Amino acid sequence: MKTPHCPISACSNSFSIVPHGFYKTKSGRRRRYRCTSCGKTFCSTRGAPYYRLQHRRSTFDEVASLSVEGVSKSAIARVKRIAWNTVDRWLERASECCRRFNDTTITGLDVPEIQADEIRTFAGGKDDVVWVFATLDVASRLWPSTVVGRRSYRNTHALFKDTLRRMRDVDFPFIVTDGFEFYEKVVRRLFGIACVYGQVLKTRRSDRVIRVERRQITGAPWKFDEAFVQSEDSATLNTSFIERLNLTIRQGSAYLSGRTLSHARSTSRLDDHLELLRCHYNFLRPHGALKFGRETRTPAMQAGLTSWRLTFREIFSWTGVSFALDDFATELADFAIAVDVTPTRMRLAA
Repeated sequence: MKTPHCPISACSNSFSIVPHGFYKTKSGRRRRYRCTSCGKTFCSTRGAPYYRLQHRRSTFDEVASLSVEGVSKSAIARVKRIAWNTVDRWLERASECCRRFNDTTITGLDVPEIQADEIRTFAGGKDDVVWVFATLDVASRLWPSTVVGRRSYRNTHALFKDTLRRMRDVDFPFIVTDGFEFYEKVVRRLFGIACVYGQVLKTRRSDRVIRVERRQITGAPWKFDEAFVQSEDSATLNTSFIERLNLTIRQGSAYLSGRTLSHARSTSRLDDHLELLRCHYNFLRPHGALKFGRETRTPAMQAGLTSWRLTFREIFSWTGVSFALDDFATELADFAIAVDVTPTRMRLAA
């Protein structure tokens, strides 16, 4: 997954990591390593959220799992009998790890159909309105990008720019949004006039939809017909799939639940938790619409990013030294078999 290197100093020699004995913990022995370039030693969890954790790793994983199921920090602290500050610090670590994992892993996507929408909430006080922008790959139900901030042109542009950065080179993506004024400007600027873009405008009265208007903004009518034929999910212009994702986001984040004391104290806290939730949604949680026989896939599996359902232990260990070394040793062993060489120096699994 990545080349092992010294997590303490920036050593250029990628073969400088060697085993250096063990150390005792409550759960048993753990491996230590030494960098032959700088001479410094470190444990196997250096660089991972588990580093210097005074509890079991399973407890850390359970706290993260409860958080993405809509349980507040106070409730998690009561259930797990852990201090609130500890839960807050753990979730901050987990969110930062998931942010790096998302940025590294969600790339090279084939996204023929995109839907985008935004959620209104607040951070700090009810007068501080914050919007959560999100895009969705309809075919795989993958949640590729999200932006938290004001409902402005800058954030709308940042959302689609990040989505475009994670995509492969496609000819004409099929894009559907609501009638927010900046969507059309951003789509024309980033995707050009050749893309197929439509809007769905809903008129509400007393919190009920009384009229739905569909507009074909960019693209010839025959291109819309071709896009509907190629789409496996959409027969008309709709935002049903992104709206279902909005419901999943609200249910999975205590910050976005209505009539609760668990609102976000700052925009950064909300943004961090959404990164944790996005990682869980894409890589851990099986999607009910992606059931094929006895197998229910995650959006990442459907998008071709992974071949199995990941766990928080795998994701949180992704930044750790031991996981990187084991993965690199496997890659090196495969290379050695291909060239008929035995890698005696890189037998790192003890």
